[in-house]
Amino acid sequence: MRVVMFGYQTWGHRTLQALLDSEHEVALVVTHPKSDHAYERIWSDSVADLATEHGVEVAMRNRPDDEELITRIKAAEPDLIVANNWRTWIPPQIFELPRYGTLNVHDSLLPAYAGFSPLVWALINGEEEVGVTAHMMDGELDAGPVVLQRAVRVGPRDTATDLFHKTVDLIAPVVTEALALIASGRTDWTPQDRSKASFFHKRAIEDSRIDWTWPAEDIDRLVRAQSDPYPNAFTFHKGERLRIVRASVSTGRYGGTPGRIFIREGNGVVIVAGADARRGRNHGLVIERVRTEDGTEYAATDYFRTMGGYLTGHPRPSSR
Repeated sequence: MRVVMFGYQTWGHRTLQALLDSEHEVALVVTHPKSDHAYERIWSDSVADLATEHGVEVAMRNRPDDEELITRIKAAEPDLIVANNWRTWIPPQIFELPRYGTLNVHDSLLPAYAGFSPLVWALINGEEEVGVTAHMMDGELDAGPVVLQRAVRVGPRDTATDLFHKTVDLIAPVVTEALALIASGRTDWTPQDRSKASFFHKRAIEDSRIDWTWPAEDIDRLVRAQSDPYPNAFTFHKGERLRIVRASVSTGRYGGTPGRIFIREGNGVVIVAGADARRGRNHGLVIERVRTEDGTEYAATDYFRTMGGYLTGHPRPSSR
């Protein structure tokens, strides 16, 4: 088959590499220009560079809705379009153009976690599995019938970085198998159960702000979901932003006011957490490593020299 590929960052790069390694011909690659968005500067292997290295024509677009690009796609005479991590809507005059349609590769177990940053949101929400779905594109984002899925377990201390590496390795086999199914003439794909669908927005720095009224278990997952090289979960201490690099849930149960810098436990410092922390039934969050705004990283026991005071959601000075 002749294939046109839409993709961006490492997800698109892995998809393009799988296509180049296959028996199919890549006729054109469409990718985004580089971005300064915090989440787009990481996992940023260049689709354009890989295509150029293999002599494949490249089109750079923020959006794929101009007539010149549509003309170029038509001239490529694709049997199939393959998309992965394309960041904007692809219109019907493009996704319906090839005789086999358009295959989208998405890093969640659709219909759950359609949209953006699915691994980060899934970890925050305590999902037991994540994965990759190949589905046929239709007029609703990430909603078309499923060609195949592959899942991996979420380990008890996995970070979003761990889940990225687990799922990105699924891309090549998923793409290869999906193309083989499509080329064989199969069309009996599985409709998505829309009653189980969820759709998430692109993450921004605001989404990394810690709310100390959350249970410690939820904050722990937020910290792991914002692992390096993602922008870390953050709070404020004495009016200064403090990034939480590593944390865990306390063994003991602690009462008081959410955000209170309370006591040492093990290799860290316990912060009181949970909206009902006053009842004394909650675990706290044990902060183990922090990073200040100048990039200096500290063990929490070195940074918090004395107990007392509060971590806050906004840059107001703490009081004792």
